[in-house]
Amino acid sequence: MSEIRSRAREPLSVVRVQRATMQEDVYRQAKELILNGDLAPGQSITIQWLADAFGVSAMPVREAILRLTAEKALTVVAGRSLGIPHLTRERLADLTRTRLEIEGLAVSWAVPTLQPATLARLDELVEEMDNIKPNKEARKIYLRANRALHFEIYQASGSETLFGIIETLWLQVSPYFNLLQERGNFVVSNKHHRVLVEALKSGDHAGAVRAIQADIGDAANILETIL
Repeated sequence: MSEIRSRAREPLSVVRVQRATMQEDVYRQAKELILNGDLAPGQSITIQWLADAFGVSAMPVREAILRLTAEKALTVVAGRSLGIPHLTRERLADLTRTRLEIEGLAVSWAVPTLQPATLARLDELVEEMDNIKPNKEARKIYLRANRALHFEIYQASGSETLFGIIETLWLQVSPYFNLLQERGNFVVSNKHHRVLVEALKSGDHAGAVRAIQADIGDAANILETIL
């Protein structure tokens, strides 16, 4: 009888799963804001602002913030305000060296697996970025398209581990892509994108890796002068 009573007091897993799903959804949406450049350096947000935007209580937002802080994607800037951590030249150099290797590897692995539908999507994204006019609203559109193009390719690498590493790297540097438009990098970057996509179409591993590394390197050089 005591064993039956003990089992009756065990918590139901379905309740925990529902709560965990909400926490994960909030974390994923907050992560998307950062990866897409929707939160730029110098901007600040609060837990309550995010909670209101997502339509949830403050608790899952706090947990998402803790995870993003641990991943060096957010930091406390003043009082209860959160923002993008300061990026030093030394940190940028370290991130760039790592990105050149990791993202180059992901591109190389993706070359033999890319399907015609994905290649067509990459063409569409390059064309979309070519047609974007230089203004504040267009910058957001460009950054989302840029992230979509890169991550379509990295996803095709077939490695969840590699993809996760790249996401972590982008969380730390992609908000600073907001600073590149005024230096004309978006135009140069999309030229690299076009070369990249053509190399992917022809199965040119080395050419594709060179194109992605040129894209990363040029952006990093400009950011270094800004920082």
